Amino acid sequence: MTLSVIVIARNEAAVLARGLTSVRWADEIIVMDAASTDGTPDIARKLNAKVTTTVDWPGFGAQKNRALDLATGDWVLSLDADEWITPELRAEIERTLAAPGDNVAYKIPRLSSYCGRFMRHSGWWPDYVTRLFRRGAARFSDDLVHERLIVEGAVGTLRESLLHEAIVDLADALEKMNSYSTAGATMQFERGKTASLTSAVAHGAWTFVRTYILRGGFLDGRAGFMLAVSNAEGAYYRYLKLMMLREKRDG
Repeated sequence: MTLSVIVIARNEAAVLARGLTSVRWADEIIVMDAASTDGTPDIARKLNAKVTTTVDWPGFGAQKNRALDLATGDWVLSLDADEWITPELRAEIERTLAAPGDNVAYKIPRLSSYCGRFMRHSGWWPDYVTRLFRRGAARFSDDLVHERLIVEGAVGTLRESLLHEAIVDLADALEKMNSYSTAGATMQFERGKTASLTSAVAHGAWTFVRTYILRGGFLDGRAGFMLAVSNAEGAYYRYLKLMMLREKRDG
């Protein structure tokens, strides 16, 4: 069985080499670049990736489908630019592709870091993501953000972890919170959802309680509290932005 690795990227020069180096054993690496200005395409080409550049940004799901359409392997492994494969996960993937059985896709537990700390609680572990699949058996949803893989067939589960540097520092946390809350509000607006100041405050407060208390964020120490606040801010601003989109449309 041949394996294609697909990665979407935009200004990922700081992290891309780590992920691509971890999958250089694959039969094919495809990088779909969204008009990066920091040398991302050059880094990808140096690591023998096939690079395609787009000038528009249709959203995470649609961009991943663009990369998927270029894959030629029997199986596809989808990685984000800030993720990487451990030697243990590589070995498990190779064993799995040698005898996949009836499964057409596999979930992988993802271990993510927040400001330098790998989070074992806070709802971040085990964060199962379906990333390994037989080509032709799955497509990504067209969501602007938080896309999901839609699989036609049985899905198995791997044991070894995919590593993910989710948030580098507080500046990164604020930037992603702003970007994701805007995309989330836009999707909800397009689906006819509504919001108010009260619902924004309530969702923010509930998100903090769920992350820090119910999902054991306090067990992650200081980073757990910081993450809970970040999640709460993201929820608050998502609904606040949705409210303002509604008000702008209604005049």
